[in-house]
Amino acid sequence: MAVPKDKHNFETRTIHAGAAPDPTTGARSTPIYQTTAYAFDSTEHAASLFNLQNFGFIYSRLTNPTVSVLEERLANLENGRAAVACSTGHAAQLLALHPLMNPGDRLIASRNLYGGSITQFSHSFKRFGWGVDFVDGTNPNNFSKIITPKHKCIFIESLSNPGGVILDIEKISTISKKHQIPLIVDNTMASPYLCNPFKWGADIITHSMTKFIGGHGNSMGGIVIESGNFDWLASKKFTSLTGPSASYHGLIFAETFGDFAYSMKLRADSLRDLGSSLSPTNAFYFITGLETLHIRMERHCKNAYKIANFLEKHNKIAWVSYAGLKSSSFGFLARKYMKKGVGPVFTFGVKKGFSGKKIISNVNIFSHVANVGDTRSLILHPASTTHNQLTEDQKIAAGSGQEVIRLSIGLEHADDLIEDLDNSLKNI
Repeated sequence: MAVPKDKHNFETRTIHAGAAPDPTTGARSTPIYQTTAYAFDSTEHAASLFNLQNFGFIYSRLTNPTVSVLEERLANLENGRAAVACSTGHAAQLLALHPLMNPGDRLIASRNLYGGSITQFSHSFKRFGWGVDFVDGTNPNNFSKIITPKHKCIFIESLSNPGGVILDIEKISTISKKHQIPLIVDNTMASPYLCNPFKWGADIITHSMTKFIGGHGNSMGGIVIESGNFDWLASKKFTSLTGPSASYHGLIFAETFGDFAYSMKLRADSLRDLGSSLSPTNAFYFITGLETLHIRMERHCKNAYKIANFLEKHNKIAWVSYAGLKSSSFGFLARKYMKKGVGPVFTFGVKKGFSGKKIISNVNIFSHVANVGDTRSLILHPASTTHNQLTEDQKIAAGSGQEVIRLSIGLEHADDLIEDLDNSLKNI
């Protein structure tokens, strides 16, 4: 549940945080607790758990020992207070908003989001009565210009998918604090190894663990992490946290649970009723993936830098959008927020007269799939796939116009990847 601060280095915490040898068997790896239910000590013990008077395992829709290790580890790595894991990255976004929003409320989001997030915010959330206003987040003042009392949060990505746009988290957090609403940062593309949004004033972090947390393209999951720094009682805008809860006999989450009230609300209400639980088997895969996160991200970034430089100099390439290049307009923000690298996902466009889609048909090592963050290198045409549901104007605003090709650079040898792209480019 709640996670203490840890003074060990990041690399050590990826392996040890939140876990200990199994007390019964001595198993060193976290076991997969493949169970739905847990035996109670007594009727009084069961009642205390269901009334949130004691912490423990009730039912695997809410709590599971394998999932709990993952939650504690990621909260630790993000330097957060507590975390709640769930079934997918999209489920994490729904869970993150659920305690904050009422019908008629709105959120402000950067327009440079993953296409699936734009669709979720624009269409599916409407059915909850939630509205969204998209702004060009590269100018933080754009958030201030449209904010109203109806807006209950600001939502951005630390590193946008697919365009590699980096926003000024610190300046945007200043705006959210002025209006006493939380700043939610999707840190999927950077991972906690490359970016630490809580350090710069974010209040809530989400991840699609399907990507770099797992790292092997074999599991789906999401997570919501809270900083513990947002003062819900002072804000007076979030009655689900500061008012009496009808389903828990008048309990007030913000008063009872203090700096991890939001996570308790997520688990006790949102996860309970929306039901988007993470399976313990997938949690086991994510725990295993986290143990090599720092090593994988270093290689990902090293490979991506080499390949972006190769493409930028190629005579058939018009542009490359990669914040690690000297030519990038996001270089200053990259040096501020992502000193270890800017991730391995970026886009490029071919010059007029050439077909970018044909590059996809001609590669051999790159896999044509709708995913990122894999050990394997991946290639995609976002406009016809991940961003297909958007209008043409929305695609362009999100950095996914018709000429755009997205790469997710894997862990293969960079020279082999360059050769694969070079051979493909010769045939377009």
